[in-house]
Amino acid sequence: MLTVNGLHQYYGGSHILRGLTFEVPPGRVTALLGRNGVGKTTLLRALLGVVPVRSGTVTFGGRDLTRAAPYERARAGIGYVPQGREIFPRLTVEENLRMGLAGRPASARIPARIFELFPVLRQMLGRRGGDLSGGQQQQLAIGRALAMEPSLLVLDEPTEGIQPSIIQDIERAIRTLAGEGRMAILLVEQYYDFARSLADAYLVMERGEIVLRGSGADMERDGVKARLAV
Repeated sequence: MLTVNGLHQYYGGSHILRGLTFEVPPGRVTALLGRNGVGKTTLLRALLGVVPVRSGTVTFGGRDLTRAAPYERARAGIGYVPQGREIFPRLTVEENLRMGLAGRPASARIPARIFELFPVLRQMLGRRGGDLSGGQQQQLAIGRALAMEPSLLVLDEPTEGIQPSIIQDIERAIRTLAGEGRMAILLVEQYYDFARSLADAYLVMERGEIVLRGSGADMERDGVKARLAV
């Protein structure tokens, strides 16, 4: 689904991403882990087309998106759930979800699948996004990304500041989406236990490089948790 090959990116004279190469296949959760400041956010911005890359390629569904604009990547089927949620606080839950339909035909409706995964959103359609709890806002942010029915879902720190009960709901939703076999999921996370519970494959970044990779089932054996310690 997503193939990244030899990706390099610079900020001024600083070499931020150093030859990253990896794949995110459909029907699987690929967890990207690393401490703060190792380049995870820069990588996501490069994948989304927010920052240009110096060299390397980003291929999605067989299409080269290396120089594509962010809106072209969204139309190609890349959905993004940003760190910090970034919902529209003055818009209702329904209006936030409809923002996810922006790249779809005018007749498109909010997919019922979203309410199956997160029933609370149906109950709160008329409530303003800013009045929701942090966990409910995270569910809304994921729902907004799912409204476009993406082929790749990128989640940036979805457990940050979320109560444990909502984390379990989000974990179940991600596992369900991956289990359906059609969607590729890239999970960027610092919460080791959450990532380990979901990961089919993992990548560990340090100083702009992938220093460890393997099967999610081998994360404990491979000492991934120690790599994340400060």
